[in-house]
Amino acid sequence: MAPVIAVTISDKPIDPAGTVAQFIATCGEDAGAIGQFFGRCRSEQGALSGLELEHYPGMAEAQIKAACDEAARRWPLTHINVLHRHGLVRPGETIVAVLTASAHREAALMGVQYIKEYLKTDAPIWKRDHRAHGRDGERVQSKATDDEKRARWQR
Repeated sequence: MAPVIAVTISDKPIDPAGTVAQFIATCGEDAGAIGQFFGRCRSEQGALSGLELEHYPGMAEAQIKAACDEAARRWPLTHINVLHRHGLVRPGETIVAVLTASAHREAALMGVQYIKEYLKTDAPIWKRDHRAHGRDGERVQSKATDDEKRARWQR
């Protein structure tokens, strides 16, 4: 049976507790494991006032969905939900939520890991720093360590 996959990119805040509760309610009794990841905007010790996130509507969702499809081919996932913010996100706010369900924990956790690494390095979503002292920074680039983590899935 094909997994149930939902991908949403929105300027609306993400409520972690509500997101988890809603996801669990949709998974049914055979989901023995729920994997989850929530990424938040950091303040960088007060240096950052926010992140501006941009994406190509339609294309970004389709490419993230393709990554979710690949995760479901690799592991027996029953449900996948990805929520991602766009627009200005302030420190402490949730930027991204990745949730997966499977009969067993390893598949759920590996699915989350795979999808979050894709989002960090390859998803067509771009971040720009907003500095606390009024000067906007450059676009945020993935780090070498992010690329190394993503590369392990291509081996």
